[in-house]
Order: sequence, then C-alpha cells, then structure tokens
Amino acid sequence: MKVRAYVLIVSVALFGMSAGSKKATLTEGSNPGDLAPSIEFLEKDGKAIRFQNQTGRYTLVHFWAAYDAESRMRNVLLANKVAAMESDKVRLCAISLDERESVFAETVKIDGLDRSSQYYMGAEAASEVSEKYHLNKGLRNFLIDDQGVIVATNVDADQLAQRFK
Repeated sequence: MKVRAYVLIVSVALFGMSAGSKKATLTEGSNPGDLAPSIEFLEKDGKAIRFQNQTGRYTLVHFWAAYDAESRMRNVLLANKVAAMESDKVRLCAISLDERESVFAETVKIDGLDRSSQYYMGAEAASEVSEKYHLNKGLRNFLIDDQGVIVATNVDADQLAQRFK
C-alpha cells in the first residue's frame, strides 16, 4: 500500500514538473538544427545588408573567397544552379571574405556572376561572421529555412536541385 502511494505521489510530482516546464528554444549555432547567427554589415556605398529570413523561402548563405579555389568554384556552380532553377523557394546570398573589395569585384566579373546575389563585407565584419559560423574550419555554406533554422551545410549544386525539385 505504501509503495502504491509513493508511486502515485512521484508520478503526480513528475507530471506537474513537466507540465510547468517552458518550451525548449533553439540555440544559435552553425550546425543543422541550430538557429542561424545574424549577419549584418555595410557595403562600400553605405548600403546596410541584413540577413533576414523571408517567409516561405529558403536562403543558401555561401561563404567564399577568391583565394580559395574550392569555395570559388562552388560559388559559380551554386549561382548558376539557382539561376537555372527559376524557383522562388530558394535564394542565394554569396558572401565574399576577401580582404580587398577590388579582388572581390574583379572575381565576380571574371566568373560572370550576377552581382545581385554576391556580397562583400569588410575585414571587421568578416572576422565577426567567421567566428559566428565557425569558418576557421573552412569556407562552407548553410541552407537556412524561413524560420531561420539551419537545415543543411555544405550543399552542392546537385543536392540543391534535388531538394527543390
């Protein structure tokens, strides 16, 4: 009889504690399932760039630099794939981490990229963003849903096409 009473009391106490607990919130990070860190910087012309999630759209944030051949090649492939998809479900936000804007501008021109999806941030902002997104392990990209949650990393052009068929 005493055992049943104990079990009943413990069960009621556990139920009460779980019912009163707050809903878990997402934490900011750079892994799938994490909330994507915010990105804000000023372009040379003073135009403020703020990474904002758009309802109903995914955003592929791709970090690249002219000195990193792999990230540069992936940037061209992703830009061409997004343009060819003609999908309103995903947009590309390619961010150059080059030290000089002149290098960025010339690379975009040589690679034949649409400037509307290519962004350059200064060294100070690049350093902050690199830390938030843990880019010390290498330049990569992040597919972020309309709620600001990272759903995939290091997506290539074929994977992107498969996801948004």
